[in-house]
Amino acid sequence: MSLRTRLLLTLGLTLTLLWGLAAAWLLSGLYDQLEKTLDQRLAQSARMVAGLMEQLPQDAWAQAQRPALSIPAIEGLACQVHSPRGEVIARTHTNMAGVLAPGERGHAYRQESGMTWRVFTYERNGLVITTADRMDERNLLMRNVIEVAVVPFVVALTGSLLMLWWGVSSGLAPLGKLRQALASRHPDALAPVSTEGVPVEIRPLVDTLNELLSRMQEAMVREQRFTNDAAHELRTPLTAIKTHLQVASRVDGEAARESVALAEQGVARLARTLEQLLMLARVEGQIAFDDGQLCRVAEVMNLACADVGAQAARIEIIDHCPGAVLDMPRELAITALRNLLDNALSYGDDGRVTLRAEMQGEKCLCLRVRDYGPGLDPDKLSRLPRRFWRLGKGQGSGLGLAIVAAIAGRFGGELSFEGPQSGGLEVQLCVPLVTSSSCSTREQQTDKGERL
Repeated sequence: MSLRTRLLLTLGLTLTLLWGLAAAWLLSGLYDQLEKTLDQRLAQSARMVAGLMEQLPQDAWAQAQRPALSIPAIEGLACQVHSPRGEVIARTHTNMAGVLAPGERGHAYRQESGMTWRVFTYERNGLVITTADRMDERNLLMRNVIEVAVVPFVVALTGSLLMLWWGVSSGLAPLGKLRQALASRHPDALAPVSTEGVPVEIRPLVDTLNELLSRMQEAMVREQRFTNDAAHELRTPLTAIKTHLQVASRVDGEAARESVALAEQGVARLARTLEQLLMLARVEGQIAFDDGQLCRVAEVMNLACADVGAQAARIEIIDHCPGAVLDMPRELAITALRNLLDNALSYGDDGRVTLRAEMQGEKCLCLRVRDYGPGLDPDKLSRLPRRFWRLGKGQGSGLGLAIVAAIAGRFGGELSFEGPQSGGLEVQLCVPLVTSSSCSTREQQTDKGERL
């Protein structure tokens, strides 16, 4: 069921029900009030006749030989007057003795010849006056009153339903325009949808849609960049591997073994480049890394140093906050620090490398990796986090520092470079820390995982 149909049915049925209840309530009160008014008119007629009869001489009722007075009749209304001795002294109809006979005082219903009458009996100074209304005349009057009262209700209800249909159609028109705008867009068009003239209620929907289109565009840009990077960076090692294998197949002895060794180096470089490209794509995308394990600084530093292999002996670790917990997945923290150490060990002229962890405020920790090589000028410092930019004739993929920058940006950190006056290069990776409540939650998840 469409939204338009649902709104029209819900509001229309509700409006009809409320108007119907209001009309029924009004008509019920109107019927009671009209019946009460007609009864009062009937009683007032009897009292008026009693007042007129009192104007006659006192001995007029004792004249038994005098015929009864004839009162002019009114359509639907009858009256009869009895003397204290029970004689009829005045009447409107001669053929309604049963209906107008004296009875209990007050209002009552009587029937005669298939006709129902509303009767009122009144006694005053010995006179008994009986008045009667014909019910079909009352019912006709009631129908006329109901018609006059119901017609405006029907007209108002019909007009309200029409206005409801117009209002719902007009209110949902922007949704129709939005649907047409989206249907007419090219499948590859990811530009934001215009919010001009969009109602306030629909604007959050359009804003959310624009955010989705923006994320899709970013994902397509990352995919295209990954494809271009892979095609560009993998072509050279693949060509080198193919060349070395061709040489190995045509020569023998030491030359063949040397070509195979060079091919193996090319395979290792290719594997490293692929690993770096995939890691960069995962970090820049929306893939989740959190495995529920705490990212303690001391553990991250030790594992990152272990990953660099034999050159770990050149690293001097200075940890001022071993118990701090980083607000990022442990896998990415180790990857980022390992890339910084690889870069420092590769360009530090075989000297020592210092790894320092220091607090920077209450919610941030700074990992500083410094080598004591020749250093870099400011122009080269600004190029370090670029993709595939290598220093000199370096053999790396040129993606290590780009991955570190992507990791820092994803988790609200910051990567900076500084050339100390004493020489060398210092890289600073500042990352946020986990609050105490979050840290407790992660510790519980870690303990549960270990028990399992």
